[in-house]
Amino acid sequence: MQLASPGTLAARRIDGIALLRHYLQTLAFCLAISALQYFASPDKPYEVPLVYSLCIGSVTWALIDLGRHLFNPNPETGWPHGWGGIALATLGVLGGYFIGTYAADAWFGWSSWQQSVAQQRVSWLITLAAGVVISYYFYTQGKSRHLQGRMQQVQRQATEARLKLLETQLEPHMLFNTLANLRVLIGSDPARAQAMLDHLIDYLRATLGASRASEHALQTEFERLRDYLALMAVRMGARLQYTLDLPPELASHPVPTLLLQPLVENSIRHGLEPKVEGGSVRVSARREGDWLMLEVTDTGVGIQPGMEGLPAAPTTAGGFGVAQVRERLATAYGNQCTIELIAPNEGGTRATLRFPYKNPATTPVRTDALQNSSP
Repeated sequence: MQLASPGTLAARRIDGIALLRHYLQTLAFCLAISALQYFASPDKPYEVPLVYSLCIGSVTWALIDLGRHLFNPNPETGWPHGWGGIALATLGVLGGYFIGTYAADAWFGWSSWQQSVAQQRVSWLITLAAGVVISYYFYTQGKSRHLQGRMQQVQRQATEARLKLLETQLEPHMLFNTLANLRVLIGSDPARAQAMLDHLIDYLRATLGASRASEHALQTEFERLRDYLALMAVRMGARLQYTLDLPPELASHPVPTLLLQPLVENSIRHGLEPKVEGGSVRVSARREGDWLMLEVTDTGVGIQPGMEGLPAAPTTAGGFGVAQVRERLATAYGNQCTIELIAPNEGGTRATLRFPYKNPATTPVRTDALQNSSP
């Protein structure tokens, strides 16, 4: 049983709430033990077993629960390693019995040591049994809390790994489409191909800079969308108009990386490209109470399953991009999120994402970089 150094004690923070919770649980055990003793000997007043149980239990709790912080406890259980935990519990029970008995004797003004050997043996057995049961209870509780903490840590790591996996699936999807468009422009319009390549380099540089995080600020997400839309504007020219509307107070709100780009890509590829005259894409963010709403709206051909008209109602339709956005939302926010695809009566498609609003520190946002349109 290794004693902790003063520096270790100073560095280790004792959880006062946990100590209070343990003490209240100990008092509950003491009340139960005193009640059992009273039922076994109803001819004696209840005050006697109550006071003795509370005194012995309180001293035992203080010696064990406070004493364990003097050693280097096992992080899995909160108890000293190996035989140290058994020794601490044994000394705590012995000290609790003797000190608690003296305290209760002082309360009543008599001496329990004048009792018969049989009565003292019963008191010893009750104290020993209660000490073992309560110590084991707190031991298992500490181990259970440690395992729960490890499980939560593993779940967080699994969530981050899953988001990274989804991002690795999305990046090639966008990159292959861009390279295919670039290949067409190299033969037909080298100048525009050069401009598109410059925008692609800027986009990849920003993407690589954010690849080490599972989430980033909403401002960063909008700036990456701006780079992507600039790429598409080089290829589509006047057929593509776009607007990014991000209120300054939402700029620093954290969101999963590459959350909106698949929706924007769908709007262009399936909404605006099939339309001869092209159209516009608008990406916006707003807060509604405790929720953050992100919308991607386009004026393209709309959602057309079977090339037939679709009523203006929510749908869960969508291809690869929408499926990935839905999974990323579910991974990051569980069941506290929704995604809706709506075909408004005026045409086009509107995708709406809804998830809990956090309260990050507000940071400045470059509104001039986020309100943009193609030449």
